[in-house]
Amino acid sequence: MSSVSPLVRGEKATRRDQILAAAAELFARHGFHGVGIDEIGSAVGISGPALYRHFRSKDAMLGEMLTSISRYLLDGGTARVGEGGSPDELLAGLVRFHVHFALSQPALITVQERNLANLSDDDRREVRALQRRYVEVWVSALRAAVPGLDDARARSSAHAVFGLMNSTPHSRHLPDGDLAELLSALALGALYAAR
Repeated sequence: MSSVSPLVRGEKATRRDQILAAAAELFARHGFHGVGIDEIGSAVGISGPALYRHFRSKDAMLGEMLTSISRYLLDGGTARVGEGGSPDELLAGLVRFHVHFALSQPALITVQERNLANLSDDDRREVRALQRRYVEVWVSALRAAVPGLDDARARSSAHAVFGLMNSTPHSRHLPDGDLAELLSALALGALYAAR
């Protein structure tokens, strides 16, 4: 299962997807500790206790939410690289993929930024491992596109550009299409400036 919107994945929403999407919106708005199980149930039209048919706890819900978005990003980034193309095309594809994710999933980004510490130790380790692997996809693509760039500088550049792409959707001043173009251009400009 993935907490990434079924529309992003090109799939029909399951009840689990609906619950995770509602929980992500509520966690983003009120914080993990500011939301009760009854509020999540109400958001999807069921009682709070009925959520236990789908998740063993609110903590398990958060764990699935954050591990699944980290897995989604890693799988998507790996797929973009697997499509082939020149180093510049691969890097541009990664940027477009992440920009699309950031613009379509601002609540999930907010939850991930604010609630990593609320995960169980096992879930936190898994999320961190998936995130590190996603960064390494970017490091490889960036080093191929920007000759002479070392791992440390490429890794720092990738993290800086993630910050740019992940934070901008929270203050939208342009239509999504225009903002996606702007974010992509800014991200690529910053990455190529890492020389």
